[in-house]
Amino acid sequence: MIEKEFRQLFRNAVLLRMMLAAPVMQLILLSYAANFEVKNLNIVVVDQDHTPYARRLVSKFRYIDNFHFLGYAPAYKPAYHELLTGHADLILLISPHFERDLGKANHSSVQLLVSAIDGTKAGIASGYAQSIIRDFNTDIRSETVGLEPAGGARLDIENQYWYNPRLEYKTFMVPGILFELLLLIGGMIAALNIVREKEIGTQEQLNVTPIKKHEFILGKLTPFVLIGLVQFTLGMLVAAFFFRIPIQGSIPLLYGFAFLFLLLCVGLGLLISAISETQQQAMFAVFFCLVLFILLSGLFSSTDDMPQWAQYINLFNPLRYIIEVGRNVILKGSTFRDMQTQFYALLAMSVALIGLASWRYRKTV
Repeated sequence: MIEKEFRQLFRNAVLLRMMLAAPVMQLILLSYAANFEVKNLNIVVVDQDHTPYARRLVSKFRYIDNFHFLGYAPAYKPAYHELLTGHADLILLISPHFERDLGKANHSSVQLLVSAIDGTKAGIASGYAQSIIRDFNTDIRSETVGLEPAGGARLDIENQYWYNPRLEYKTFMVPGILFELLLLIGGMIAALNIVREKEIGTQEQLNVTPIKKHEFILGKLTPFVLIGLVQFTLGMLVAAFFFRIPIQGSIPLLYGFAFLFLLLCVGLGLLISAISETQQQAMFAVFFCLVLFILLSGLFSSTDDMPQWAQYINLFNPLRYIIEVGRNVILKGSTFRDMQTQFYALLAMSVALIGLASWRYRKTV
């Protein structure tokens, strides 16, 4: 049965290339495209003061990579139009007598308008801008009041970033996408497998053979799991040498979890295939499961921020557990002892899905 499945796969050159090459291309493309870093924020400045202090404040925005300076607007209305059309993300409005008020009254004000259609982007952009303005305020106070606060005390803060010292978003995304592609390819191709046997008529020939149900399921599982491990190896090579992801944890531990997850994925695909009558039905069922698993997995957003009912559903989401394993083992160097909860959850779901697929398969003509 295993030999027959391998021969069938190798005869289908297009499918084989898709299973091996497509995940690598998707890993590269998705890791760059699925990027939630906020950069190149377009800013327009309305300078109503035209003094050295005003120019110093503007220069702090002009020469930072996160901001793209579009230029000065002569008044509020033209700047607001840029915000309205979507050409600008922020407007910095410097009030008249900005420098004079800072010198005489020791305080002044600027106005910051932020487009908040994308709430996350707006919050980060506002945080960046406020940090720059605070830094400018500190410089001015240092020049006018003195460098040292009362008593001569000084506090220096030094940031140290663990597990992702370069603060690169792809370092966070690549381990998650790597396992998401195993579910996508393994589950989808496996789901079409038994249904295809039904549609072309070879299922009836298999049913009259002396092969047992569990042997049939094992024969279907083995080729997809082995090819999935090859996919995983290619993905790990891309992560290590193309993206320069530091792999801190145990490679054998990663392969052990990948093997368990592939059993689960192929088991899910075979279960869907066993209860479907056509490839179209199987594709719809796989698509429903994939969308649900990916959106709730924590691949793009934290699972802790989801509603309570979604977190209950997430207890049965295998992708959530394997993404936690991938990120913790690859980036943190976590051990099996740290990942026991995820292991037993994946093991239970694998046994349940493979058992259901074996039970649901009927040797009837």
